[in-house]
Amino acid sequence: MNDLAATQRALGIVRDRIARSFGSWTRETTLQQMRAGFDDMLANTLPAEIQRISIDAMEADWISTGATSRAPVILYFHGGGYQIGSIISHRELMIRLSKAGYCRVLGFNYRLAPEHRFPAAVEDGQSAYRWLLDQGLSAADIAFCGDSAGAGLAVATMFKARDLAIPLPRCAALLSPWLDMEATGETYRSRADVDPMTQRDTILLMARTYLGKTGDPRNPLVSPIYGNPSGLPPMLIHVGDHETVLDDSRVFAEKAKRAGCEVDLVIWDDMIHHFQVFSELPEAQASIEAIGAFFRGQWNAG
Repeated sequence: MNDLAATQRALGIVRDRIARSFGSWTRETTLQQMRAGFDDMLANTLPAEIQRISIDAMEADWISTGATSRAPVILYFHGGGYQIGSIISHRELMIRLSKAGYCRVLGFNYRLAPEHRFPAAVEDGQSAYRWLLDQGLSAADIAFCGDSAGAGLAVATMFKARDLAIPLPRCAALLSPWLDMEATGETYRSRADVDPMTQRDTILLMARTYLGKTGDPRNPLVSPIYGNPSGLPPMLIHVGDHETVLDDSRVFAEKAKRAGCEVDLVIWDDMIHHFQVFSELPEAQASIEAIGAFFRGQWNAG
């Protein structure tokens, strides 16, 4: 079987997996049931050393696959549209990142909407980052990483830290970033037929849930494409060509480059939204290995 055939077969398995999970949701399905279902769909199967801690009342996990307590750290911001997702749903991805980066990973459960609307998640991102710094870690030994809404939150956390004159992390990797609450990109329409997870009407509903009736969808802390990226650290962006959010990455990367930032945008053929969480895909591991190499290179250069 050639690589293309293997990818298409794996994509079929992933699409079936998504359809079984999301297809079971009805009008009667509660948000708590959706959250549990999302966690179950992406349940961890890999061994790792995991230590549960608390950061300002947030549940958090230290994850290590052999790195020492002095190793650099990835602060991971999970995706899920600011309404679902957790350190449970993204545990396997964090374990894979720990292996690829030869580092520790700290994942945390920031507050979710609609119970906690903006700016709760940004406040929690700041709390997690400050906590790491308070442990004596240098910002140069920390990398940010997040997928989908979590990638947007990672950028917002960097914006906030920069504006508060807090040292920025050494670098950041953004996976399938959702960066535009208004979903203005052309790919929200052109990729709708091939993206099984992120349709524009769903995106806009999640945005309203996160912002509430009076929230501004162009606030840079919720839609980083409207922010000023000047001064941000080196960034790696991985996004699939079959994602409706693809133009978010293109617009942000171009704006960041014009501002003098070091940005590498990689578009993966045929890949769907936050494809790295689906271990069935060969491209998922290839992406994670490339991200790990990026982090290691940045830390070694620092």
